[in-house]
Amino acid sequence: MSYMLLIMEPYGQRQEHGRARGEKACQTMMEFAADLQRRGLLEGANSLASTKNAARVQMHAPGKSRLMDGPFAEVKEIIGGYFIVNCATREEAIAIAEQCPAAEWATVEVRRLAPCYED
Repeated sequence: MSYMLLIMEPYGQRQEHGRARGEKACQTMMEFAADLQRRGLLEGANSLASTKNAARVQMHAPGKSRLMDGPFAEVKEIIGGYFIVNCATREEAIAIAEQCPAAEWATVEVRRLAPCYED
C-alpha cells in the first residue's frame, strides 16, 4: 500500500529559520529520502516552494474560474513537501514518519493513497 507523508510546516517558519538552517534541514531530508530509496520504500518525494508565488484556482461555474494569488494570510500551516512510501501497513508508515527529520520542526501527516470516493 502507498502512503503519503505530508510535511505540514508552521506558516513563516522558513523565513524565521533563515537560509543556513533551511539548507541544513533540506540536506537531512535528502539523506532520509536516500535511505528510504535504499530500503526500497520510496515511491516519490519533493519539497515545495513557499506560498509566496502560489496560486489557487476555483471553478465557480462552467468556464468561470476564480484565481487567487498567494501568499494566503489565513493559512496557519503550509505543505512543505511530501514523501510517498510503499508499506505493508499503516503502522509501518507511521514508524517511517517518526523517523522523518521534519517531525522535529513540523507535523508529518500520514495518509493512505486511495480513490477519492473511498472513506
